[in-house]
Amino acid sequence: MTYAVTVDLRIPTGTPEMDPLQRAGAGALLEDGLDSVEGLDGPDGMEVDVLDRIVAVYPEGALLKVFVDASALEFAEEAVRAVVGELLERSELLVDWTVARCEVELHPEDARESLAAADGPDAPPADPETRKARHAERPQAGADAPEYDVEAKAAEVRARMLALADELRSFPPSMFGALDDDGTEHEDADYDFAISPEDARLAAGALVYSTDILVDELFEDVQVLAEEGATVAECKGHLWHLEDLPERYALQYDVLFARRFLVTVIAMTTRFTGGSFQQLGCVAEELALKFLLDSATVSLDTFGLLDDDVKAALDAFAENVYEDADFEWLYDDSMDGIDESPVGEALGIAPMSIGSWFTPFNEGRFVHPYSADEPEEAAQ
Repeated sequence: MTYAVTVDLRIPTGTPEMDPLQRAGAGALLEDGLDSVEGLDGPDGMEVDVLDRIVAVYPEGALLKVFVDASALEFAEEAVRAVVGELLERSELLVDWTVARCEVELHPEDARESLAAADGPDAPPADPETRKARHAERPQAGADAPEYDVEAKAAEVRARMLALADELRSFPPSMFGALDDDGTEHEDADYDFAISPEDARLAAGALVYSTDILVDELFEDVQVLAEEGATVAECKGHLWHLEDLPERYALQYDVLFARRFLVTVIAMTTRFTGGSFQQLGCVAEELALKFLLDSATVSLDTFGLLDDDVKAALDAFAENVYEDADFEWLYDDSMDGIDESPVGEALGIAPMSIGSWFTPFNEGRFVHPYSADEPEEAAQ
C-alpha cells in the first residue's frame, strides 16, 4: 500500500533563519539524498520502496513528503524516519537539524470516519487507516482499558488547540474579536462585538492546528497531479483542495502551479507563526487564507468544537486580515473581467486574472521568490 509520510525538519534552536541561498542549498542536499534512495529496510526486515518525494524548504527548516510502498503504516513511518536521520547525519551542513515530526497523518474526513467506527462493532481492525487512528488517538493501555471516548478526544484536541494559540505570533486576541491581554482594543481590529479570550484562543489554535493538515493535503494534491501529468480539470484522482480553486482556470492548474500555490501557503503561514506577517501579499495568498479558514472550520467541526462564538472569532479574524473580498468574484463567472473594466479601474480593484495571482499587490508586499511571477509573465 502507498503511504505519504510527512517529515518536518527544523534548524537548530537559536540559529538565524536561512536566507534564500541557504534554503536553496539545503533543498538540493535533501533532494539529492532522497533521490539516491530506492528502497528501505523497515522493521523485521520488511522492504519499503520509495516512490517519490517532495521537498519544501522554509526559513526555519523543511517539509518533506515521502511516498513509499509498504505493507503497514508503521513500517512506512519507521523506515522514512531512519533514512532521513541517516541523511542528516551524513551531511555536514544538516547534521544539527532535528526531526520534529515524521508520520502519516489522518485528515479530518478520515478522522471523522475513524471516530464514528471506534465505538461500534463494525470498526475494521485490519484496515491500516483505522489501525493508525486507534494507535494515534488512544493512550497505550492494557486489555482492561475502557472503550475509546469521543468526548475525551474532543477535550484533548481542544486543549491542544488552546496550547497552539501562542504559536500564532502575528495576531493578538483582538484580531479574533476579543480584547488584547491588557484589556484594550487592537488598533488594527475592526469589529462591533466581543469574543471571550478563550474562544479567540481556540480559533487561533485551530488555525495553527489546521496548517499542518492543509500543507499535507496540498502535498498530496501536488503528487496526484505529478503522477497523472494532468491539470486539475483533467485529473481523475482525488484532490483535497485544488478542485476548490476558481473553476474558470481549472485547465491552468498544473503541477507547477500546484507547487507554487503550496509554497505560497507555507510562506504565508510561516509569517503567521513567525510574527512577521503584515498584509496578504497577492491574490494567491487571499485564496490560501480561504483554504486555511475552511480547514480550521472542518477541524473544529470534526471534534464538535465549532460553536457560534468560535465561528464568530474566525469571522472576525477573516474580516481583519482581508482588506477586501474582491477575490471572491473569481468564483462568480458573471464578474469575470471586472478588474479590467472601467468600473473595476474606478473602484481600484487589483488585477485578478490567473497571470497576476502571484504578483505582489505593491512593492511593500511579500511573495515567496519560488512562487513570484516573472515580470514578463505578470505583464501578460
